[in-house]
Formats: sequence, structure tokens, C-alpha cells
Amino acid sequence: MASEEKIFDISFELDGTTYKGWVNPSDKLNDEGIPASFHVVLNDTSFGYVSYNNTEWAVNEVRPEGLTKKVGKEIEKHYAV
Repeated sequence: MASEEKIFDISFELDGTTYKGWVNPSDKLNDEGIPASFHVVLNDTSFGYVSYNNTEWAVNEVRPEGLTKKVGKEIEKHYAV
């Protein structure tokens, strides 16, 4: 499967700001079988690489905790069965 086929869009509102962007899952999978990390772009700006570690969403850039959690929730929605 080509990387372009795995990319998915996200859109949400947080604290009065609308965020739109896309998520590019890594090819490496975690123990649950979902991608280990995700490159996220919001409002045409790289948000960073987001991953789920020890029950919390984390990002490799300095970003607001609330925004990082919201991005994580959007990723969870995409993989919900």
C-alpha cells in the first residue's frame, strides 16, 4: 500500500479555533497493530510527530498539551472499529 493511501484528513475545533489538516501514519506498527507514530499537519503547518506512549499522546515538538490530546483523540476516532 502506498503511503498516500494511508493519509487521512482531520478537522476539529478547540478553544474557538478551527483546525484542519492531515495525518500520515508510519509504516511501523505498535503492539495493538496501529501505526507507532503519525506525522500531523494542521492549518498548513507541521504539528510534529505524534505517538501514544504510556497512556498519553505525545508530540516531538513543543505544543499545547490540550491540542496534543485533541489530535490524539482524532487519530483514535479514525482507528475506532
